[in-house]
Amino acid sequence: MAIEITDVSKEYFVKGKRIEALKKTTLSIREGEIFGLIGFSGAGKSTLLRLINLLEQPTTGNINVNGTDLGKLAERDLRAKRQKIGMIFQQFNLIETKTVYQNIEFVLKASSYDKKKVPSRIEELLSLVGLSDKMDSYPKNLSGGQKQRVGIARALANEPEVLLCDEATSALDPDTTKTILKLLKKINKEFGITIVLITHEMEVIKEVADRVGVMTAGEIVEMDDVYAVFSHPEHKVTKGFVQDIYDFTIPPHIELNSESEVITIKFLNEHAEANYVNQLYRHFDCDISILNGRIEYIQDMPLGFLMLHIKGRQEEIARLKQFIDDSKGIERAEIYGKID
Repeated sequence: MAIEITDVSKEYFVKGKRIEALKKTTLSIREGEIFGLIGFSGAGKSTLLRLINLLEQPTTGNINVNGTDLGKLAERDLRAKRQKIGMIFQQFNLIETKTVYQNIEFVLKASSYDKKKVPSRIEELLSLVGLSDKMDSYPKNLSGGQKQRVGIARALANEPEVLLCDEATSALDPDTTKTILKLLKKINKEFGITIVLITHEMEVIKEVADRVGVMTAGEIVEMDDVYAVFSHPEHKVTKGFVQDIYDFTIPPHIELNSESEVITIKFLNEHAEANYVNQLYRHFDCDISILNGRIEYIQDMPLGFLMLHIKGRQEEIARLKQFIDDSKGIERAEIYGKID
């Protein structure tokens, strides 16, 4: 494992009041994976991220990064270890009075990087993030996406083993977000760097993460690989995040009764691309209308949802629902639309 977090908690005292920012948490993050933490503001995800490199000291527990117990290191050794844990920030944290080149050079100088190798290392990093032509530019002349690319180059300067991303795309527009996420995936794949990213956007998790932990009230309430969380969310917070992506709501003009129902079908894996509705038309004496539908590709596997309005005799609707329940790789989705 790249990161082992064991019984770690964090408490603050503000004006004599105890605040439990992170409840006791045990978590293993695998070497070379992209692990996402998602939660609303105040869920504890930023606290957990900052505990990984001991920017925050834990109240209890141990943090082990690539075989090293960080809590047992002397301050000097801890500073050296942090150089192998890169960090990307939401607000970029660039030095406005320094050029792009100088921003990266500053990090290398602080780590006593071989002076002879600094120029070539900076050129290599800027080429990686697609900013070779911005070497002499100042942050004020860069777009948000370009600033974040500089932040990524800077975080990679000392060839880290772990990369921590603190809401790295939340200040960016959707198109720029996609390019940054694509760059992070490239870095993960080419260099095998373990990436831990926190976000409040499920779209970010869907695009890049291998596994995800869902946080609320200072604890991880659900954790699994991303496809499993999207296809079978369990905790109400997780269901809410997934629902926000699909945004399936029953149109207000639809009248629901024993002979008029709305059901949503979930298609797993290869079944998501099957022409399933035609089977329903052929086999059942019902009036079937499609209200909404969407197929996502998560970890290169399709996951589909289809919301249907079914009108017909009560017995025929029941038979149709049973047919769906008996179908392989197809389920009725309890968090989309209304089912009994």
